Amino acid sequence: MKLRTFLAELVGTGFLAASIVGSGVMATNLTKDVALQLLIVAVATVFMLATMIQMLGPISGAHFNPAVTFVALINKSISGLTALNYVVTQFLGAFIGVVIANVMFKLPAVGSSTAAKSTSNLLVSEVIATAGLILVIQLVSKQAEGRYIPLAVAGWIGSAYFFTSSTTFANPAVTFARAFSDTFAGIELSSVPGFVIAQLIGAVIGLGLAKGLSSER
Repeated sequence: MKLRTFLAELVGTGFLAASIVGSGVMATNLTKDVALQLLIVAVATVFMLATMIQMLGPISGAHFNPAVTFVALINKSISGLTALNYVVTQFLGAFIGVVIANVMFKLPAVGSSTAAKSTSNLLVSEVIATAGLILVIQLVSKQAEGRYIPLAVAGWIGSAYFFTSSTTFANPAVTFARAFSDTFAGIELSSVPGFVIAQLIGAVIGLGLAKGLSSER
């Protein structure tokens, strides 16, 4: 794999994480209305995600998410070594993105979130959010040569912000990175493992649903 492939994953995941955390800080600075705060973060995430996928998809496949890479590995569309390098790059990119967002708003570069998110309903939400994300990617990528992936993925995430109780993290790397910002978009570090496990379970479920829906039997 060429260096630019991993650079694309680093940049894409970094901008995605920065958009989530940065818009969260901006939202709380602008209004005390929690519904409006969530809307601001959702809109920022949707636009950034669609833009990054459209721009960097031809270079790296625009995974930006270890759950997506995990599914690609299961499908044998990438090698184990490439998958490992992708995941490391994604975690690094997400962390850098959160640090940059913190610095832009004059917060500690590396903070520590106090937002505990460990209840069962939130974990179920992460399973659903990630399963849906993988289902969308798997099915839409086979339609019209995948040209609608940016719109479809961004649409799913934008919708899931509002119909899931966890506000759809659905990304192990970004979930981990958000633990280092004590802001609207943060999550306590101790809550991260449960979210990541739920996300990986969701990824497998989403892949299973996609294979079932793609089967001609």
